[in-house]
Amino acid sequence: MMRAMQVVELGQPLQMNEVDTPKPEVGEVLVRIHTCGLNFGDLLVIKGTYQEKPALPATIGMEICGTITALGAGVTHLKVGQKIGSYCGFGGLADFAAIRANLCVPLPDDMNPVDAAAFLIAYGTSHVALDYKAHLKAGERLLVLGASGGVGLTAVELGKLMGAEVIACARGIEKLAICKQAGADHLINSDTDDIRAIVKSLGGADVVYDPIGGDQFKAALRACNPEARILPLGFASGDVPQIPANHLLVKNLTIIGFYWGGYTRVNPKVLTDSFATLIEWYCAGQIKPHISATLPLEDANAALELLRTRKATGKVVVEISKP
Repeated sequence: MMRAMQVVELGQPLQMNEVDTPKPEVGEVLVRIHTCGLNFGDLLVIKGTYQEKPALPATIGMEICGTITALGAGVTHLKVGQKIGSYCGFGGLADFAAIRANLCVPLPDDMNPVDAAAFLIAYGTSHVALDYKAHLKAGERLLVLGASGGVGLTAVELGKLMGAEVIACARGIEKLAICKQAGADHLINSDTDDIRAIVKSLGGADVVYDPIGGDQFKAALRACNPEARILPLGFASGDVPQIPANHLLVKNLTIIGFYWGGYTRVNPKVLTDSFATLIEWYCAGQIKPHISATLPLEDANAALELLRTRKATGKVVVEISKP
């Protein structure tokens, strides 16, 4: 048996339950989980509004760092005792998880488990979005909405690393200060500033990275340069914007649909190639996850509350076991 923090009833706090330890099936590995990074999507799973709706009770937790303890049939490229990171989708807030081997990324020995659990989704989302989807080029102007959040902060950091001029939009001066540390060239306070006016005064946006939606999306759309690319990644505001096609036509704008998790089924190689690049940058000291808080498994509800109340900047990580 093992511990698992589970959604038992939608909209209610997680419950700590004793459940059977899974066994790896064909093409899977069994992983002893050390750390689990939390994401906004975990909150949506609890509410029942996420794209995927697991049967209840369900163990949540989308990204993990752990050690392989057993191999399922057909797994030859991984080994018992190997440290890996993985986007597992569900099951991360538990002592063990059975995970598809093709979603496991071998990690370097000097990458600590807290960084590893804060790494894959946030950096992976931003890297695939900016590089593979939007083809961000050096010298372009990148507008990042929700820039102090888990994915937003990595978009600031990676955008700067890729040679863009980065405009960070976040709520309040304290969060903007963190964006500045991550490399932002310009700062916009979403509580008080006119996003459209400021972006246009800076020369307009060539790429927009938007996990927020709502009024911020509308303002960003109107501040775009001709041939700009806009990436709607989520709708943390709760408002899914309706896109006026005439604006796209007049400026030759491109809206790029992007769901990072979907690549686990459509084309996992996109993710594993991205991870290889990101791990190389991490080992070279070019990127470093910003960890807002680290809590034990039994305090997973408190950790999720930091996301729900927007008190976290960067990532919140749950520690489950020592390597």
